[in-house]
Amino acid sequence: MIDKKDVEYSADLAHLKLSEEEKDLYTEQIAKIFDYVEKLNELDTEDVVPTAYTVPMKNVMREDEVEESLDREKSLANAPDKKDGQFRVPKIMSE
Repeated sequence: MIDKKDVEYSADLAHLKLSEEEKDLYTEQIAKIFDYVEKLNELDTEDVVPTAYTVPMKNVMREDEVEESLDREKSLANAPDKKDGQFRVPKIMSE
């Protein structure tokens, strides 16, 4: 079902460098996973209703209502670095 070549190909796609022992180990482990999934195909699911969730879902979001905003001074009170009423953060992108 799966062979070492498949593991090597997947590792290459993920830019992983695997030792020969790891390739053998992962080939064996993935094969066992596939075997287990194949066993699940033997289950009788004829009367099981397809579902995306195991528990009933309901929208837990509140209504989007306009409310008074947090005061700027309160929101900046504990900021480690601020300037001109704004948070200052370290630059993360170079030019």
